[in-house]
This record gives sequence, structure tokens and C-alpha cells, in this order.
Amino acid sequence: MAESARQTALRVLERCRRDRAFSDTLLAGEIGKAELDGRDAALAARLCYGVLQNELLCDFYIDRFAANPAKLEPKVRDILRLSVYQILFMDKIPAHAAVSEGVELCKKTGFARASGLVNAVLRKIADSREHLPEIPRDDACTYFSIKYSIPRALTALFLREFGAETEDFLKASNAPAPTFLQTNTLKTTPAALREALTARGLDPIENPLVPGCFEVSRAGDLTKLPEYADGLFYVQDAAAALAVKAAGLSKGMTVLDACAAPGGKSFAAAMAAGDSGVIFSRDIHEKKLPLIEVGAKRLGITSIQTAAMDAKTPDAALIGACDAVLADAPCSGLGVLRKKPDIRFRDLAALEGLPEVQRAILNGLAPCVKPGGVLLYSTCTVLKRENDEVVTAFLDTHPDFAPEAFTLPDPIGTVESGRLTLLPNRHGTDGFYICKLRKKHD
Repeated sequence: MAESARQTALRVLERCRRDRAFSDTLLAGEIGKAELDGRDAALAARLCYGVLQNELLCDFYIDRFAANPAKLEPKVRDILRLSVYQILFMDKIPAHAAVSEGVELCKKTGFARASGLVNAVLRKIADSREHLPEIPRDDACTYFSIKYSIPRALTALFLREFGAETEDFLKASNAPAPTFLQTNTLKTTPAALREALTARGLDPIENPLVPGCFEVSRAGDLTKLPEYADGLFYVQDAAAALAVKAAGLSKGMTVLDACAAPGGKSFAAAMAAGDSGVIFSRDIHEKKLPLIEVGAKRLGITSIQTAAMDAKTPDAALIGACDAVLADAPCSGLGVLRKKPDIRFRDLAALEGLPEVQRAILNGLAPCVKPGGVLLYSTCTVLKRENDEVVTAFLDTHPDFAPEAFTLPDPIGTVESGRLTLLPNRHGTDGFYICKLRKKHD
């Protein structure tokens, strides 16, 4: 019997819980193994990401309606979470269907003995949807942690970063992640791509900050579209596109994309430079380079040259050779919670060493920039310790660099300080940091 979307989602959730595996990579593999069609694949993804985004909130209700929540077996709790998410967040799935599917999952996965318990808990929650227990409000950290399913320690960190804006940020970070497609201007125009996407029923909406960037709905497997095969677009969030735009690239430039995989910024740089000059796409993980090479070939880009490289110790041939260096440094990823909800469960202590790595990358890449050239530092996190504080520490030891203003489309406009933090609640993009530095002439 073919596996259902719910069985696939359950298996991914179990692996995420047990092994803390990353859901995006794991989900793609499991959907392929189960041979789900487009509709079921989309449902499995929605269920998986939705549960991870709301895990602590689902647990809050489960613990209040189960007689002995501490004694629930881990996989039974996974089944309950999956079903509670459907009951509370998926209007198109009738509550009675979510209950019965939860019971069926118990039977299909060897936990038939728990089907009565699961049925009772889910029926209570379904019957109480209009008057669920309230989350305690006496402590803001606890309240936000439960409501937005962010571990308490991380919630406290966000409260220190954002203060009164914290709830807006958490709410936006827990919303479904939009899919953005960037027009390949080497092959087509935004108007032509919009027409093609509309004909496919994807309802493209052009992003106000990035011309030629379209948000699409009901995307499904984009790689199956003829427009994808023809290289008319690539997938990239508006924030990453804005980072390349801030660098101010032009035709004939020599550009180093120092942490390049999977290649989006290299592709954007090549298009900004009219596929002239050269884009050195470097990444420390050699096994990721084929992603860039295959993408460049599909898009018809010829100016990209790939090789493995540690950005902290760049190739000697690159010293003093680059008009612009893009340093999209490894980071905590806390700006992309809506895309990668399991990031919230990372051990915060393991992230404390990231600023040291980020500073080492900037220090290593600085000599690659020609006098008068640009060093563009970016991350997909929102923490000052990985962003402004890293840049400030770099500038303290590199007086030959200075921040430079850059201009982006309205409503952002000119960023006089040369430093910008994009937020999902303010800009509708990933949480993202951009800093433009100019190397002084000798």
C-alpha cells in the first residue's frame, strides 16, 4: 500500500526529534522514497514544517487534555502533535478527519494500543477549539515561548535584541515561508516570466523591493516546470538579492563570492555584471560545488568559476585581485526560522563561537579586495553579536576599510550607515544583515 503524506510527515518528525536532523533535507529525501505526487508532497511539507513551527504550542494543549502526559511515548506524542496541528491550524481539514487519521496512524505504525488514548485526547481538543486553555501571561518570555513555539532561552535572546518588537518578529517568523523566484535577465524579462508563471497558475506577485523577483503560491515542485528547465528563473529570497544589489556590481568586474553554495548570490552577481568579467565562486565544502555548476549551466551563465576554498585563508591568486568580495558568512540562521523551523531547537551554546569564525573570514578576505573595491558582509541572522559587532571589530583593526552608503528601492531607500538589518515583520523578507565596506585607495 502506498504511503500517505501523513505517514511521511510523521517519519520526518520522528527523525527530527530523535536525531535533530534538518527537516528540509530530510523531507525531500523521504518524499522521494514515498513517491508522493505533487499534492501529497505539498501536504507532507506543510504538516512537517507546521508541526515544527508550533511544537511547543501543540504540546501545551496535549499536556492539558491528556490524563498522564509525562507517560506518553515519544512517537505517540509525535502522532498527537501532527493531529493537533491539523485540528488547530488547517481549516480545510475537518476536525473529525484529523482525529480519525491520527487513530489510523497509530494502527499503521505499530502503536494500535495507543489508538484509544489518541482518539480521546484529540476529540477533547477538537471539541474545545473555541475555548482552549489560555497560555499564562504573567511572564512575557514564557508566553511568547509557548505561543510561538520558540525555546525559552532563545525567546529571552530575542527579547533582548528586539524589545517591544519581539512579538511582531516571532509572529512573522512563524508564518508560512513564501517562495521567491528571481528572473534570469540573461534569458528573459520580468514581464515575460510573469506571463509564463501566470499561465502555470502560480499567481506571481512582484516583490516591491526587487524588480523581477516574484512570490508564487501553490508552487509545488518547481523543477518540473519547463521554465525551470529552460533556466528562466532561480529560487532566491528577496533579501539575498538585495545584498548583491547593495554591492553595486557592474559589467567587467572581478567578483569573489567566498561562501558561495548553493550559488544564488553568484548567479545574481553574474547577472548584475551582464555575465562579463569573472565570478570566482568559492566554498569550503567541495561537495557543494556541483550545485553551483549545474545551476550556472541551466541559467546559461559562463562567467562563474568554481573551486573549493576556505574563506579564512583564500587562494594566493585572489589577493588584491577582486573589485568586489561577497562574504555571506556562516551564521546561526535565526533570520530564516520560517524556512527552517528546526533551527529554533539548536543548542545556543554551540553558536557562541560563530562571531570568531565570522571575524576570521572578514580578516582573511580583506586582502583580496583591490584598493577602491567593495567588501560586502552578509548573514541570514538577526543577532547583533554576529552582525554589527563583527563589523565593528573588523573595522577596529582595518582602518583601510570604511562603511559606505548604498541605495535600495523604496521604501528602504538610501542606507547612509552602510549597515542594514532586514526583518520579516518589517520588509517581508528573510531576516538578513547587509553591510557594505569600501577599501580606501592607497
